[in-house]
Amino acid sequence: MLRLVFVLLNLGVLIISKPEQQINEEILDKEVRLISEEGEQMGIMSAEEALKIAEERNLDLVKIAPMAKPPVCKIMDYGKFRFEKAKKEKEAKKNQKIIETKEIRLSLNIDTHDFDTKINHAKKFLASGNKLKVSIRFRGREMAHPEIGLGIMKKAEDALVDDAIVEKPAKLEGRQMLMFMAPKGSK
Repeated sequence: MLRLVFVLLNLGVLIISKPEQQINEEILDKEVRLISEEGEQMGIMSAEEALKIAEERNLDLVKIAPMAKPPVCKIMDYGKFRFEKAKKEKEAKKNQKIIETKEIRLSLNIDTHDFDTKINHAKKFLASGNKLKVSIRFRGREMAHPEIGLGIMKKAEDALVDDAIVEKPAKLEGRQMLMFMAPKGSK
C-alpha cells in the first residue's frame, strides 16, 4: 500500500507527493540490501524476507537509499528516527543566524548632519551583522542629475569603508539608485 499525500492548490492543480522514506509494506522492490539496526550488512535478499526479519525484531524496515542498485533498507524504529530527525532540525533552526537587510535612504539634497546621522545608523546595522541597502529616490527633475546621486553614494561608501564591503555597486534602477553592502567579516 503506497501512502500518497494529495494537495489541492488554489489554481486547481493536483500535486502528488510521496513521504520521505518508504517503510514496511510500501517497499515493493524484489531485492534489497539489508542493514541491521546496529549498522552491519546482512546481505542482499527479497523485500518480503527483510520485512519478516524486521517484524521478528519488532522494528520497521525503512528504505534509506532508493536509487542504489539494489535499494538499501535498514531495520530501525521509524517513530524514534522521525522524532530524532525533527529534534535535530529544530536544534539547527535555533542555532542558525538570520541575516536581515536594513535600509538607509538618502536624498540628493541631504545636509551634512543628516548624512552623518544616517551613516551612524548604517554603522550600527553593520556592527550587528546585518546587510545594508543604501538607496536614493529621484523625484521630478532630479532624474536629470544622476551624477549627483552617484557622488552621494560614493561619499556613503567612503564613510563606511572601515565597516563594510560593497556587494553590489551603486546602480540606477528606474527612479531609484541602489547600493548593497555587507559587514566586513562576512566575506
